[in-house]
Amino acid sequence: MSAKRLSAFTAGIPVAARSGVEDPEILGLAYDSRRVGSGFLFFALEGLHVDGHRFVDEAVERGARAVVHTRALERYREGVVYLRVADAQTAMSPLAAAYYDFPSKDLAVVGVTGTEGKTTTVFLVYQLLDLSGHRAGFLSTVMSRTGSEEAPNPEHQTTPEAIEIQRLLALMRDNGMEYAVVESSSHGLSARTGRLLDVAYDVGVLTNVTHEHLEFHGTWERYRDDKANLFRALGRSTEPGAKRVGRPGREVSCFGVVNADDPSAAYFSRSTSKPVYSYSAEGSEADVRALDVRSDAAGSSFSLLDGAERGEARINLPGRFNVGNCLAALLAVSRLTGRPAGELVPLLPRLRPVPGRMASVDVGQPFDVIVDYAHTPSSFEAVFRSVRAREGKRLIAVFGSAGERDVAKRALQGEVASRFCDVIILADEDPRGEEPLGILEEIASGVGPAKRRDGALFLIPDRMEAIRKAVSEAHPGDTVLLLGKGHETTIIYRDRVRAWDERAAAERALGELGFAKR
Repeated sequence: MSAKRLSAFTAGIPVAARSGVEDPEILGLAYDSRRVGSGFLFFALEGLHVDGHRFVDEAVERGARAVVHTRALERYREGVVYLRVADAQTAMSPLAAAYYDFPSKDLAVVGVTGTEGKTTTVFLVYQLLDLSGHRAGFLSTVMSRTGSEEAPNPEHQTTPEAIEIQRLLALMRDNGMEYAVVESSSHGLSARTGRLLDVAYDVGVLTNVTHEHLEFHGTWERYRDDKANLFRALGRSTEPGAKRVGRPGREVSCFGVVNADDPSAAYFSRSTSKPVYSYSAEGSEADVRALDVRSDAAGSSFSLLDGAERGEARINLPGRFNVGNCLAALLAVSRLTGRPAGELVPLLPRLRPVPGRMASVDVGQPFDVIVDYAHTPSSFEAVFRSVRAREGKRLIAVFGSAGERDVAKRALQGEVASRFCDVIILADEDPRGEEPLGILEEIASGVGPAKRRDGALFLIPDRMEAIRKAVSEAHPGDTVLLLGKGHETTIIYRDRVRAWDERAAAERALGELGFAKR
């Protein structure tokens, strides 16, 4: 555990008012009073549902020696230092970075943003670096690596608060990592949260920008603009001078990577003064391109064109969209390490998929069952189109939409599904405080009348029952897609949290039909 005098890492923060003259030794940082320990600094955050100012006394009872807060408090205890700032949320990032001695300045940091493909691209960049002999860590929605092993991420949050980000980066640095690959969400990049404000990025990767999270950003334009903060941050370091990583002390180059197939590529390129490289899996002009893509149930083969160099490549990740994710990772690692993309191609067949992403469930049934995390209209289209292209059989989809999140996408999800799927079964995802059936009815409003007339649309909130219905409807050769939960381990309701395992649920439903693991 780190230990540092309060004055050593708070000196540069504007303080509107201070109570207490002590300079305590701080042994940890927390914004959740339940996680406060003896000698901690507590941040009282004004959240959407919970106001941390209500829990200041509890934090002090648990041992907090200092408190950062935004509003005046009802009482100030002796022996505790209270720092009132303009916004405790945005103050948390620079304070956490300073507390952990600015860990990102000692790492080459690759940030990946986009509506879809972030988690997979992060995992692929990390693996390519690791397979190339570099010590790399990563942070993603699904899992992370800060030391010797990969570990699952139990939270339903892509980008954790700044305290956790800086702590994990510090672990990577202290464990001898050279590179850190960070999944960078629009929430985390937004100035409203400041979660990633003090991460010194060297490389920014854009996968795409489609429709998502308007409940937070308000407009698609603001959503895109917040994502572009990643590219604006390139080369911005906590200290003057160039970064150097690795034993040779090689200087790190700063650059961006964009998807030439996405209409927002130029917008992101204009957001930085650093060089920007492009990739394409759909035939657009780009620095690195995939040509003659041939997809099958197990993955894709394609011709890789890197400038004038051309070679054959293979990835064992199903879904044509994964070709684009792979190109993004390949281009980022190639330019970052100085190795031609062609030299990395032999590593591609060794890349592993992210758990819960296009994961096959096979217990001997005569039809395919696939678990995936897709939950936006554009990711639906990519998954449905990919499966349709290689199967030619019926497609049965189970999905829902998250409560208290972007409501505008719900009818669009239904519309996309009605174009590709033969049977649509709507089920709970994470209803949170909303009425589950109401969410499903909003999705169903986008489903075409033909599906309703043919009895091909079912609203079954209980997800286990929905999966049972899906597999019971499947004929030999069909494909059942279970979308939206992927790796997640819970379903969140207003009054409870239900433990959940999508793969296990599918295996259970198939077992009830008489199929079993061999």
